Amino acid sequence: MDLPHHGYRATKQRARAAPPTADSVLFEDTSSATPAMNSQGYYTPGYNMAGPPNDMQGGGGVNNLFTDPMANAAMMYGSSLANQGKDMVNKEISRFMSVNKLKYFFAVDTRYVLKKLMILMFPYTHQDWEVRYHRDTPLTPRQDVNAPDLYIPTMAFITYILLAGMALGIQKRFSPEVLGLCASTALVWIIIEVLVMLLSLYLLTVHSDLSTFDLIAYSGYKYVGMIFTVLCGLLFGSDGYYVALAWSSCALMFFIVRSLKMKILPSLSSDSMGTGSSAKPQLRLYITVATAVFQPIIIYWLTSHLVR
Repeated sequence: MDLPHHGYRATKQRARAAPPTADSVLFEDTSSATPAMNSQGYYTPGYNMAGPPNDMQGGGGVNNLFTDPMANAAMMYGSSLANQGKDMVNKEISRFMSVNKLKYFFAVDTRYVLKKLMILMFPYTHQDWEVRYHRDTPLTPRQDVNAPDLYIPTMAFITYILLAGMALGIQKRFSPEVLGLCASTALVWIIIEVLVMLLSLYLLTVHSDLSTFDLIAYSGYKYVGMIFTVLCGLLFGSDGYYVALAWSSCALMFFIVRSLKMKILPSLSSDSMGTGSSAKPQLRLYITVATAVFQPIIIYWLTSHLVR
């Protein structure tokens, strides 16, 4: 039946939209796709999260590096420069310090250390002071108790610093600055003593087999007496300190004279045979005695402030 028109227009039925398919999505997945290039040879905007191409992941670059003749030449040149620099450093070190000779002074064992400490504290009972040789080469300290070493002076120096720190702590006077001053003062005294000995031997043209390491060893043996003196001062007071100072000073002087006598004074008879050379043996004797007498002064200077 036809309805009358009252001014209304019939509307068309809306068509339902088709469901989205795989070809029409809201956002395009560009995570695994490589950006396309436009006609001018530039990449279009977009992010590639899948990582660099296979030829940029290191495999091809490393292979190209090892197969490149220029890279190989540069690596060989750099290696040769490093070897030359190492040889130059070793050569410069050998000019001032022989590593093999330094190893000789640390070739010790427990038996040697115990016997050497007994000689340093009780040298009056020791009879044979001659240093033994094998084919013009002195025996190592572990083979000859009369040979000088650097192990005991080094360990005694470290022990002295630790003992000084303990003594200052007991007296409520400890501070890093005071301990550093104590260590530097002890080290400077050793350097001054060795330099004075070397200068004296050079000016007097004394030909002996004493090396710089020998002088450092003989100068460093005083730390054993210093440790004994400080310990006695801490345990028994000032009276024990002075008794230990007298004992260690006399023992060290006796040890230095008997040891240096085999190094400095063996050519007295040969020098006395020459004309005008009668003063040299006396000066050599004076050097030996002065070195021995100087030891108690240093011991007192470096230990008196630790015991109160």
